[in-house]
Amino acid sequence: MILRSINPYTNEVIKEFDEISDDQAEEILSKSAETFKLWKETDFKTRRSFMEKAGAILREYISEYAGTITSEMGKPIRESRQEIEKCAWTCEYYAQNAERFLMSEPVETDANESYVRFEPLGTVLGIMPWNFPFWQVFRFAVPTIMAGNSVLLKHASNVQVCAQKIGEIFSLAGFPHFLFSNLVLGPDRVEKIIKHEKVMAVSLTGSEFAGEKVAEAAGSVLKKALLELGGSNAFIVLEDANIEKAVGIGIKARYQNAGQSCIAAKRFIVHKNVSKRFINRFLEEAEKIKTGDPSRDETEMGPLASIIQADKLEEQVRYSVRMGARLIAGGKRERAFFEPSVAVDVTPGMPLFDEEVFGPVAPITIAGSTEEAVSLAGNTNFGLGVSLFTEDLNKANDLVKEFRDGAVFVNGLVKSDPRLPFGGTRRSGYGRELAVQGIREFVNVKTVWIKKLST
Repeated sequence: MILRSINPYTNEVIKEFDEISDDQAEEILSKSAETFKLWKETDFKTRRSFMEKAGAILREYISEYAGTITSEMGKPIRESRQEIEKCAWTCEYYAQNAERFLMSEPVETDANESYVRFEPLGTVLGIMPWNFPFWQVFRFAVPTIMAGNSVLLKHASNVQVCAQKIGEIFSLAGFPHFLFSNLVLGPDRVEKIIKHEKVMAVSLTGSEFAGEKVAEAAGSVLKKALLELGGSNAFIVLEDANIEKAVGIGIKARYQNAGQSCIAAKRFIVHKNVSKRFINRFLEEAEKIKTGDPSRDETEMGPLASIIQADKLEEQVRYSVRMGARLIAGGKRERAFFEPSVAVDVTPGMPLFDEEVFGPVAPITIAGSTEEAVSLAGNTNFGLGVSLFTEDLNKANDLVKEFRDGAVFVNGLVKSDPRLPFGGTRRSGYGRELAVQGIREFVNVKTVWIKKLST
């Protein structure tokens, strides 16, 4: 099988990759497991020095890495640079904090001494998507490696140049060979890798369908799995919200990366008393978005990552319009490019409300009250995050408990941050990445109980 990297803006093939053979995969798996045995014995000072070097390399070659992201999946170059900066920040964050996060914790019991240790599991497989081709790899790999594990990467087929360069970064930083290994193979061979005896756990960032398949494969051999899946995040604007700021944040929350983010604002739920003002201002700002060649600094939105993505989005819009939704901006597409769009009169039952909308369409639903807004936000099978806009912070704190999602951001867009745990509930997956919770996902939480017996 040939894996093709195609520039979604020009539709030109950037590079082709041959899948590795079964024998090559077997060799990588074996060497990854062997490397783990050595790596787990290294002290945190050694791990820290390598990870700080990785962060420095990311910053030094930011233009090269950002350019690769932009050419492979169409992200505007300014956003690609931000992605690389975030990867470097995460390297630095865990270099500074991993030792503290994994210190043994004493517990008072009936023993002379008892404590909890955090020990690495072994080789961990990461199955990563194309929409943040550097960030989502580093978000998984950095804490996993700092915990003492070795890492295998199975990246999305269309961003193999990114995968290659990420592997080079870990090599240039001085990490042992095969501590981070890139597996160039298609999705049909992933199940076999998950079930391989050398793989101890698996982390997936991807679609619901992929999550079901990975969970099934991992569960069949009783292996730990972390799933970060899709989302249909509600962006709630209550009647006392700061409309100007809510609009500005909403534009970014919906249209950055052309809407191709699991944590993007995907359902705008606006109180009826401020709906007209919000919609009018939102339209004004959406029309200002500069679209075009993603490699140019002034471009704010480029194409979707593929024509297939644009086709799916167009179908979601078409069906929703047939059911009563109204497009009041955009709606046109050419190949992989889809205009920044706004739809109103969107209600439950429509694809634009019920499904994950992975593209630059902002569906707006009107709520008659705060209670209805909260109810509409919860009317989904997903549970990744919610944005809530109100000037009454006491009310906001009271409402936080009403949401079942993995995150609630008050007066801000939902985002990932190395200092905070990241993950969802329900169809958005399970487990947490980042922060102390993330580095402890792929460790053995070992209880140690010691008592001296009298003689």
